[in-house]
Amino acid sequence: MTVMLDSPSLARTREPKELLNAVQPHIRHLTVNVLESDMSLWEREVALLLRDHTMVRDMAERILGNAVVYTIGCMEHPEVHLGVGKLVDIGVHQLILDTPVWWALCDAYNEGRYKHHAPFIERRRDGLCLRTADFLKSIGFDVDEELWAIDGTDCSPCDSKVPDSH
Repeated sequence: MTVMLDSPSLARTREPKELLNAVQPHIRHLTVNVLESDMSLWEREVALLLRDHTMVRDMAERILGNAVVYTIGCMEHPEVHLGVGKLVDIGVHQLILDTPVWWALCDAYNEGRYKHHAPFIERRRDGLCLRTADFLKSIGFDVDEELWAIDGTDCSPCDSKVPDSH
């Protein structure tokens, strides 16, 4: 009797640090700039946040983790209109500004399509930020409720009508 085994499926993590570090093989642009330091992508983005913003490491990691969760949630569920508050948006902008990492995120989690950032000028004050945190929890992410509650009613959503925008 012959028994055929299915190939083992990869465990699907919802851990932001692991999700971000997993895009390293997808980095194809400016690899010397990004990969020369032997830092993980997580460590790189935390270091860039600390370089550009006045915050302690713990806060930088909390912001980055929630930015990764938000970004991947937007990529996995483009049909859902999501928005982020000012604090977590610092981390989202960090990811976008580090374009080799952003392209790698798009490659790995957005089926290779570029994810645009098209923010509205006026902030929404309708609770979208809190609904976004609830949605992210519903798809298996742990969110830092304190960070999302800070801006809970003051959200800076991107235009859901722009193709593949968050």
